[in-house]
This record gives sequence, structure tokens and C-alpha cells, in this order.
Amino acid sequence: MEDERTLAAQLAAGLGEAHYTVDCAHDGEQADFLIHSETYDAVVLDLGLPKVDGLTLVRRWRMAGVAVPILILTARGTWHEKVEGIDSGADDYVVKPFRMEEVVARVRALIRRAGGMAHPELRRGAVTLDTRTAAVTVDGVAVKLTSHEFRVLSYLMHHAGRVVSRAELTEHIYAQDFERDSNTVEVFVARLRRKLGEGLIETVRGLGYRV
Repeated sequence: MEDERTLAAQLAAGLGEAHYTVDCAHDGEQADFLIHSETYDAVVLDLGLPKVDGLTLVRRWRMAGVAVPILILTARGTWHEKVEGIDSGADDYVVKPFRMEEVVARVRALIRRAGGMAHPELRRGAVTLDTRTAAVTVDGVAVKLTSHEFRVLSYLMHHAGRVVSRAELTEHIYAQDFERDSNTVEVFVARLRRKLGEGLIETVRGLGYRV
């Protein structure tokens, strides 16, 4: 959620290349609307948003019980502003100018920590997913996945042991402005089973899928 549109587009592209689905908000009001109408794994938030500033949004969301990990991205670099951002409820802080690799790495770490996973490699049986490189292997052998297949697998493995509904998966593999079709989730799951083995993803009848 970034007020400089060129930078926002660069961030969206960089995170998209790292296999994340990205929604952009260019002011605080739009950001506030999205956070209460969609489900997100993490938020990258500029403190200098128009209409409603970033710090106000962080405080408002935390008071409302919104627990999504928040990475503050801003040109403000003094120590007291960093402290204010963290004290308001943000989880991490990056100062402009930045390297895209650092932002992606920090977002990845926030999502892992939020899921209670400290290690960058997610493992389930013979399947390993490396969140740093987006590489997937079965018994050490690399398996090529499409972007959407990777997103489905990554979300299920980040929430291993929990039943994830088709609707929830659909929300996390498509951007907010993309026409969504929950039936395509079945296609991606079927492909993953062919590539990774039938036993990894369990269908919980009437509820969804579980790794």
C-alpha cells in the first residue's frame, strides 16, 4: 500500500515475481477498505499515505484486532520514527531507498513467523518448498510448478494441518481485481497431486483441502 504509483508498481512486480498475489492501494482510505474486505498474509505500508497516514492505519487495525503482519516502507529514517512505527503495531521497517530483494526477504520472513515457522524450508513428507528460492523438490528432485500451482502449494504448506476452503485458496491465488473462479482450485490441486504424489494434499469432503 504505497502512495507513489511508480514505486507501487515496482513493488507489485517484485513481489509478483516472488509468487505473491498483490493488491495495491494508493491512499489510506482504500487501504483501510481492502484490509477489512480481503484476507492478506502481509501488508507493505507507506507511512506517508494521503487521506489516512500509515501510522494511523496501523494503530486503527491493531485496535480492531487485525493481526496481519505489517512491514513499514518509508523515506523516514530517523530512529524515533522507526520506534513509533513499531510501537504502533508494525512488525518490521524498511527505509527508502531499498533493494527489492530485501523487501521480498522481509515479507517472506514475516509470513513464516506469523505461521509459526522459523525455517525458510517447508517440509511435508518427501516434499520440500524453499520459500527463499520458490524451489520445490520431491525426494530431492526438482519439480517445476506454474505460478498458480506454487501459490496453492505454498499456502497449504504454510497452513499445514489446517483445512483450507476452496474460497480461501481462491482469495490467495488471485489478485483482488481478478475474476475469480473457485473451480480452478480443483484443477491446480489435481496437477499438484500428479507432480508431487497423491498423498500430500488431502480432500476434506465439503470443507476443502489439507496438507
